[in-house]
Amino acid sequence: MHNVGQLLDRKGSKVITTSPDTTVKQAAKVMSDHHIGAVMVVKADGEVAGIFTERDVMGRVVAECRNPADTPVREVMTTSVAVCSRQTTLDEVRTMMRSRRIRHMPVVEDGRLKGMISIGDLNIVQDEIHIQTIQYLEQYMYKP
Repeated sequence: MHNVGQLLDRKGSKVITTSPDTTVKQAAKVMSDHHIGAVMVVKADGEVAGIFTERDVMGRVVAECRNPADTPVREVMTTSVAVCSRQTTLDEVRTMMRSRRIRHMPVVEDGRLKGMISIGDLNIVQDEIHIQTIQYLEQYMYKP
């Protein structure tokens, strides 16, 4: 598996989204219910408006003593969103995530959301590669 498209084909392309007008409380409930750390914020026309993450909750809601029930996501979401395409290599995604210190990267093509890659997804792939390498080396070394 070398690129984002191959990973999405395997894991699926479903992304949990919310609208910019959703309250922080509602968005946090959705994230909690789905056991996820981020939701994509999508406008009514399907265009990506931003991403709302656990980090946004802590830094822009809790730390600023905002009321989650009264605060719309549009006021506290991250609007400068790093994105990738299906053709982006997994190494490129890992490098972007590391350099930007982010854990989620939306997959966007033609301005439309096509999926989401998390650092956890990349870690699973990396673990599988390590296991395959170890098995290959064991077979090579101990081959009768």
